[in-house]
Amino acid sequence: MKASEVRDMKAEELPVEVTRLRQKLFELRSQAVTEKLENPMQLKEIRRDIARLLTERRRRELKEAS
Repeated sequence: MKASEVRDMKAEELPVEVTRLRQKLFELRSQAVTEKLENPMQLKEIRRDIARLLTERRRRELKEAS
């Protein structure tokens, strides 16, 4: 997910997407413990996507406050 895609999301979509990605990250982590992942880079990519979403949410909160 690119930063531009995150910026284009509506405010209501951000928490839903964060929840979805956190669930996927949980599933991948449990899968990594029990078996070998096909693409271990997915863990890193999902963590970064979550960070992008949370950063955008915080940026919007600060923009509203000022």
